[in-house]
Formats: sequence, C-alpha cells, structure tokens
Amino acid sequence: MARRGSVWTAALRTPVGACSAVLLALVVVLSVLAPLLWGDGAAAIDTDAIGQGPSGAHPFGTDSLGRDLLLRTLVATRLSVGLAVLATAIGAGTGVVLGTLPSVLPRRVGRLLTAVVDIAVAFPGLLLALFLAVIFGVGTHGAVLAIGFAMAPAFARLVQTLSASVSGRDFVAAARIAGVGRARLLARHVLPNIGEPLVVNATIGAGSALLAFAGLSFLGIGVQAPDYDWGRLLREGLDGIYVNPAAALAPAAAVVLAGLAFNLVGETVAAVVGVRTRARRRGAPPRPAARPALAQPPADAVLVVENLRVAFPGPDGWTVPVRGVSFSVRAGEAIGVVGESGSGKSLTALAVSRLVEAPGVVTADRLEFAGTPLAEASDRELGTALAMVFQDPMTSFNPARRVGGQLAEVSEQHHGLSRRAAFARAVDRLAAVRVPAAERRARQYPHEFSGGMRQRAMIGMGLMGRPKLIVADEPTTALDVTVQRQVLRLLARTRETEGAAILLISHDIAVVSQTCERMLVMYAGRIVEDLPTGSPARHPYTRALLATTVDLETDRDRPLEVIPGRPPEPDQVPEGCAFAARCPLASERCRTEDPVLEPAADGHRVACWHPQVTALSGQSHEEGAA
Repeated sequence: MARRGSVWTAALRTPVGACSAVLLALVVVLSVLAPLLWGDGAAAIDTDAIGQGPSGAHPFGTDSLGRDLLLRTLVATRLSVGLAVLATAIGAGTGVVLGTLPSVLPRRVGRLLTAVVDIAVAFPGLLLALFLAVIFGVGTHGAVLAIGFAMAPAFARLVQTLSASVSGRDFVAAARIAGVGRARLLARHVLPNIGEPLVVNATIGAGSALLAFAGLSFLGIGVQAPDYDWGRLLREGLDGIYVNPAAALAPAAAVVLAGLAFNLVGETVAAVVGVRTRARRRGAPPRPAARPALAQPPADAVLVVENLRVAFPGPDGWTVPVRGVSFSVRAGEAIGVVGESGSGKSLTALAVSRLVEAPGVVTADRLEFAGTPLAEASDRELGTALAMVFQDPMTSFNPARRVGGQLAEVSEQHHGLSRRAAFARAVDRLAAVRVPAAERRARQYPHEFSGGMRQRAMIGMGLMGRPKLIVADEPTTALDVTVQRQVLRLLARTRETEGAAILLISHDIAVVSQTCERMLVMYAGRIVEDLPTGSPARHPYTRALLATTVDLETDRDRPLEVIPGRPPEPDQVPEGCAFAARCPLASERCRTEDPVLEPAADGHRVACWHPQVTALSGQSHEEGAA
C-alpha cells in the first residue's frame, strides 16, 4: 500500500499529474458548490441588462433575459460533468457486458455478438450517438443513453482484446481444468486482471463523453429548457456572437478545460498503472569500484572492455547485474562466454553492442570498439562493423515482412544501395550462409523458415556489412543437435572467410570448448576465470560446470553431477566471493574479501583465493593447498 501511495505521490509531482489534479479538483469543487453559491444569481433576470457585452458587473456579458453568463457557466458545471460521468458509466458497464458475453454464450451466438460489436465500432462515435439520440428521443435522458451506448462498442472491443490476452495464461487454463464455471472464471480470474486498463480508458472516455454531450445540446437534441449545460449555453451564445463574442467564450472554455482535466487524469492514471513514474528520486548509479586494469590490450584488439557495469533502477535503489567485467577480443579471435542463467552473459553482450535501453545505465573505465570509444561510434559505423545474432530469431525478425526485404534494409540504410541492389546482396548473403534456393527463400516470411534456417538468415543479416565482430547470444538454444552443429560450423566458416572476431554467449561449456579459442566464465555478474580453451580450469565454479558436462564417456550408472544451491540475485550479492556459499573450498577469507581477476599462467586469469587445476577432460589435481 505504501509503495502504491508513493507512486501516486510521484505521479502528482509531475507537470501532467499536477495539472490534472488541479483541474480535476476545480471541476469537482465547482460541481458541488457552484449551484449552492451562485444558483440564484444565475437564474436572476435583469431586464435592464439584456444582451449586454462584458462589463464590471457581468464579465462575459448577459443573455437575452439579462442573466449573467459567467454565473450560468459555473452553475452548469454540475449538470454537464454529471451527465458525462453517467454516460461513461453506462458505456463502460455495457461494454464490459458485451465484451464478456461471447465467452459465456454458445459459440455461434458469441460470434454473432462479436460481429455486431465490430460493425458498431466501425461507425464514428458521434454519428452513432446522433443515430441513437433519434431512437431514444430528444432530451437529457435520451442523450445520456445515446452517448452511453455509443461508447459501449469501443469498450466491448477493448474488453474482448484484453480478455483474450489473459485467457491464454496458465492460471486461467488451470482454473478451467479444475472445473471453474465460465461466469466465475470471468469474474474471478479474467476481469480483475484487465480492470486497470479499463479504468484508464474510462477516465479518458469521460472527456469524450463531455464533448459529445456538449455537441448534442448544441444541436438542440440534448439538454432542454429550463435546464442548461455548457452545450446549450454555447448554442445561445452563438446566436449573438457578432454582437457579443464573449458570450460563447465562457462555455467553450469550460468544455475545453473540463475535457482536458479528464484526459490528463487518464494520462496520470496510465502513468501509475504502467509504472512510468518513479517512486522516488534516484541519484546516479553507484560508481564502479576500482578494479585492476587489463594488461596492455593487443594492438589488433577489436573490442576492449575494462570495468564494465550495467545498472538498473529499482524501488530500493540501483541493481547492478554486471559488476566490473574486463576483457578484450582480438581481430579474428573466437571467445566464448559461459555461465549459469542470470550470470550476466547476455547483458554483457547487449552492453558491448550498445543495446541496453533506458532506464539501464552502462558505465566502464574503457569501452572501445575498433579503436573508437563505443559511446562516440555512430550508428552507421556500428551497423556495418558489429553484428548481433540473437537467441530467438523468430522474435528478432519482423513477422509481417519478407526475410529478403529485412536483410536488404541493412544495406539500404547503412550502405546507400538501391532497393534492387540491396535485395541482390541479401540473396547473396543468404546463399553464403547455406540457405538453399536463396532467391526464392528471400521472398518468404520468417514463419516459412525452419528454426535452423531462421538462425542462418539472422547470421546472414549480420554479414550484410563487413563485420569486425559478431556477437552471438546463445545462437544454438532450442535447436536440435544436428542444426546446432550446422550453425556452429557456419559461424566458424564466417570467421574464416570474413575475418570477423566472434563473441559466443552460451550456457553450454562443451560447445564453447569445441568452437572457441578462449573462454570467459561468468558468475554473479563478474568474470571469475579467463582461460584458453583446452587449458586446465582453476576456479571451483569452472570445475563444477565441467563436472556437470555429459558426453559419450560419462558413466550412466552414476547420478548426474549438480552444483548445490543457486546463484545470488543481482540485488542480493553477498560480501566477499559470490560463489563462497556454494564452494566446497570456501574459507572465512572468501566470505569477507572479494578476489580480483589476476594472472595465474600464460594467458590465464582467475579470481579465486584457492585455485586448483582441472583439465577440460575432467581429470583434476591440486595446484596448491587452500
């Protein structure tokens, strides 16, 4: 409750939130007090001041009976706003019923009702309101029903869409399997999960209802004498607009301000519901702790990373899932990054690819790509020299566009090629990554490709330029072993033919050991070991990962090896070595002092107080006593 209250407080402190609060408070106060304070004055007839213009006694002039227009505008607030809110309630209630009925009614009847709602949504709201006003009759009651029912189809369509998104979730399926009836399923499981968007749309819809009511009264089919609302006052002021232009100004301004109040309130509610406002002011992310710098990077390094940190704001401060990562990648080199889920592998890849979006913050002592600070590199330079192969190409490709067109877009934007030339290059790149019948496949959509072929096409997109570095984020996940081997061979072949360096992110240490020259082992947002592939592992975590690797020589009679415990959450990393709670060699020093990544042998770095040696084949021996 306190958390929600703080979000509301933060929302009201924004310019939009403050304006909405002030305007809504003004509308509510006038609706309650104006008829009590100025009701008699607004009804007083002054035959000596008929049709006068603005004066000290009547700031906006008087009407044809000498009544003060400002007072009448203020008093009309209650009826105008009250009728708009009532019409909105009718529209929202009717829309919820119409939107949920197809889930309860027999299928044919439900489809018929859905079709009727779709047809009604196609009509402009005001035109539908005018049509319904003729049916329900001229007057206040008819206008309320007309506007309310005219709003209902849009609400019904929204409810249907939101309900469909919730109905496919596991907890709804579980309730259905448990025998929960349709009506109870809607009331208990579906509607509570779509209530907030409906409230936001109802708040914004109230502003539209206010405008629609003013329009009907202006046309003479809304509020009738002796009652009056802003639309009726606007109509009366328009009759004498050439004599007294200010007569139409007061009701027109009232409609605009009240409608603006409802819409701003809707924006504020949407900000709170969507958690777009911050609960509290946060300072800058914590400064990186001092870490030993890398040895002088090689002259041909294409990527240099020193003390990389990625931080995200949270309700209780900053969370830092990547904590001081340092490494370099030479031209043409293949480096693998391994570790359990949540170790920071993918975030590191996104950070060096400049793909971490706000509110995430990336900091580093040094972050250079091809000799240029990454922050200063232009999008055009990155687009041609750095390629990213994502984990799931189905979500990375636009399902509504053909594959060839998406590849060609890279050359159109970054190389300035014509559409025909760019498409020809796309076909050539698809053929280069062994996509059969490349020209025909280029005219197909992503869903027409198999998983392995989509991954090849994603690699082909990276080859549309002349990449110096290919970042492959778990490119073999969810692929069968045959396709995995094909994709890995393709990456190796691409490295040979294009001369590109490869940064391969994977949870499979066996894959990395077979395809990469070096291996970076990450745990809890840090690199705990940097070793050449094939050399003995020294960190307990690396040895534990190796022990869990299964191959054809694994004894099937023995239980599978597991690493006890689980990695710490990014916002709950303990003092000292993050692996200490799971390490069989942990000492008191491990729990209080955080080891840094230091050289252990030629081309080998390890962050451990008690390093030992384990060959990648699984055979081990101690290098030194703990």
